[in-house]
This record gives sequence, structure tokens and C-alpha cells, in this order.
Amino acid sequence: MWRLDAAFLSTPSTLATRSTPFSICRIRPEVIQAIMTQLEKARRGIITPEMEYVAKSEGCDLKQLVEGIAAGKIVIPSNAHRNLAQPRAVGEGLRTKINANIGTSAEYPDIEDELLKLDAALDAGADAIMDLSTGGDIPAIRRQILAKTPVPLGTVPMYEAAVKVIAEKGSIVKMTAEDMFSVIESQAREGVDFMTLHCGVTRESVARLQKQGRVTDVVSRGGAFLVCWMLGNETENPLYTEYDRILEIAREHDVTLSLGDGLRPGCLADATDRAQVQELIILGELVKRARNAGVQAMVEGPGHVPLNQVAANMLLEKRLCEDAPFYVLGPLVTDVAPGYDHITAAIGGAVAAMSGADFLCYVTPSEHLGLPTVQDVRDGVIASRIAGHAADVAKGLRGAMDWDVRMSSARKARDWNKQVELAIDPKKAAALRAKRSGGSEDVCSMCSSFCAMKVVEEYLGLPSEKLQDKAAKDLAE
Repeated sequence: MWRLDAAFLSTPSTLATRSTPFSICRIRPEVIQAIMTQLEKARRGIITPEMEYVAKSEGCDLKQLVEGIAAGKIVIPSNAHRNLAQPRAVGEGLRTKINANIGTSAEYPDIEDELLKLDAALDAGADAIMDLSTGGDIPAIRRQILAKTPVPLGTVPMYEAAVKVIAEKGSIVKMTAEDMFSVIESQAREGVDFMTLHCGVTRESVARLQKQGRVTDVVSRGGAFLVCWMLGNETENPLYTEYDRILEIAREHDVTLSLGDGLRPGCLADATDRAQVQELIILGELVKRARNAGVQAMVEGPGHVPLNQVAANMLLEKRLCEDAPFYVLGPLVTDVAPGYDHITAAIGGAVAAMSGADFLCYVTPSEHLGLPTVQDVRDGVIASRIAGHAADVAKGLRGAMDWDVRMSSARKARDWNKQVELAIDPKKAAALRAKRSGGSEDVCSMCSSFCAMKVVEEYLGLPSEKLQDKAAKDLAE
């Protein structure tokens, strides 16, 4: 492997290959950045600052990390125009990552609210942010969010393209392929790290949906825009027919493709149907083409899935998409809990991540009801982080169980400060402790003096010859 030297040592023509005996890749860093993606660098054994940051923060082996990126099983969404303060890697053998969606709507176009949500998501521990704005000045909103986001930022370019076309031309069917690609390219130049692109929504996959029928049809906004455009124009999806053009843009700017599930199930009854699986088959083929072009790619997944189908969905994606990182929304395991969908998503998310999902998109309590508040965003991130950590423990991920053991030791010692420090949401833990401590510095108000660990610790710690004396003394009192 080679690390990028801080100062250039020679010209691009001396680019090292695996057969070159040098310990340092002799090429100017800015030239490397311009001509190669993280995937291409990994294939050449070149260590980037992003790779080093990830390896240190994850506590993982750098060599294995680079091999995973080179194989396409791990991605580091990091646009060539951004120097991310906190890069993140998504994929095999790594901590389950959490994404938080924010963004304006036509009814709530105020960017200030979304910046507060951004702060809340980051404070709660989100690993990535997606700007899904559809109201107000969308490019200006994105630029403000980009400037304040130290972690990878994702978008769905189709939203901006559709909103603009509808405002200017009156109908989504009047959109052109150039309208789509101009937005994709402009967002890539601005520094967006990963993009959801619904390249697998084809006439064939839509036909399967029509033949089978669904309860909720299409619930993806990007997918719905494309389906309407395809049916209205009786033509194929340009994001599929001109996929090579997408690859050129993505490679030039090192944008990670998040191949979207535009036909994901929107209710349990539609889960794992022909349309969903057909789209997944297409996405698997597109993953392979992306890798061949040196472009990083991950795949998006459902959605609403019955609990007994979650693991099977993870297996399908890994098999059909050659172990590409899998990014799932939830998944939600019941349709009847509006107001609590962060919980239904966390249940599904834990099983999904345990079974192979690498990236969980949070769901807030406002899902299906309205635009989330700042508190909803925080609650959604925390719920998904709990799910992800539970899965990491189940998978035996390095260091995951250690966190729980440290918390258990602090509980046994009744060290309340340490318990708050170790909590997945320290602010809430501290607030609850202060509110309901019962005034005791030693125990909590649930059991008070009857605390099981406090009661038993004196007996468990005594040698057998002193147990009788202790028992007799306690009985006398």
C-alpha cells in the first residue's frame, strides 16, 4: 500500500501500481484527487486521508478496509470537492451507520428550521445527512446544509429537477432527460457526497408492478416522478438508458451512487413482490457496471417489510448485488403505528442490520403524518442508533459488546455519572436521573434501598466463613 505524500514528489506519469516497489505513491495529491475515486485508489493500494480516518475511528484494520473498498463491499462517500471533517465508511465488517433525512417542503420552506434539525441529528450521532428539500430555494438550501455538515451529505436530484419543471412547465411529463442530468451534474460539482438515483425503475419493472397490482402502488417520491414521466411519455427511464453518463459524472466528482429503490414496498402487503425484486435484479447489474467504471455504489432497500421477511430481503440484496453495501429505510415491520414509527423502524432495523444491512435510514415519529420537528429528528436518530448497535452486538462487531459491559459495570457500581457518560443519549439519561433520582446519590428511585445489586453485593463478596456471622447480625437488627 501507499500513502499520499503531503508534498508532490513527481508527475502523474509515475503513478505507482501494485508491481511498483515504492513505499509512497509518487504523485501530487491534487492530481490523484482529480483522476481517481476512492475505489480506484483502493484498487491501487493507495491510502487516502479518508481511509486512515475511518480505520482509526472504527478501530479496524487498514489493510482489510482498503481491500473492502477495492472489492466494492465498502464505500466512503466523499465528494472530490469536499474535505470531509468526519468521513464515514459504509459496508462489510463496519459499524452500522445511521442516516438522518432533513429538508424543506412546500408548506414549510424555512431553511432555519432545517438547520436546527441538522444540528439535532449531528448531536444525536447521525453518520450521514440527506437533504430532501422540495420547498423554497432548493440550491441555496443545499449549499447552506453542505457548508454546515461535517459528515457525508446525500440528495435525491430528481426532487430538484421535478420541482423546477413543474414550476416552470406545469407538469412532470414535460421534463427532459437534460433537465435530470443538469441537476445531477450541478449537485456533483457543488460537493454532494452520495446521490439516490432511481436507475432501476424501468418499463419492465413498472410492467411487473401493473400486472401484479399493489395496495399502495409507488411510495417513493423519486420513483413516482419517474413512473409518471415514463408512462406519460411512453419511453424508457433516461437514468437507465444513459447510465454511462451518470457513471462519467460520478467518477469525475467521486460521487457515491446510492441506487434507489423507486419501487420499494410502501406497506407490508406489498413486500418482496415481483416489482421490488425485478428492480433489485437490475440494480445488481448496475452495481457491477459502476464498479467496472471505478465508481462507488451502494443499493437502497425497503421500506415496509413483515418481520419474518426482513432477513430474506437482506440475503436477496447481498446475493443479487454482489455484496454491495445495503442502505435500508427502517424497515418498518408494521403499518399501524403512526406516531411511533421510529420504534417500528428500529425493530426492523435491528433485524436488518443483524442480517446484513450496512446503513439504516432513520424514521421519525412523524413518518406518514407530517414534516418532522427538531425533537422528532433527534428521537429518530437515537432509535436507529439503538437498532444499529443491537445488531453490531449480535454480529460480534469489534468493540460493540465492550460498550455494554462498561455500562453494566457502571450500573453495578451505581456510578451515575459514568452511566450518563456511556448512554447512547446522555442528555436524556441525565435529565431523567435528575428528575426521578429520589434524592439518593447511591440508588435510583425504582428500587431505592431494595436495589438488587446493592442488597446482594455484601453477601456475594464475603468469604463463606463470614456469611453466617453476617446473616446473624442482619437478622438481629
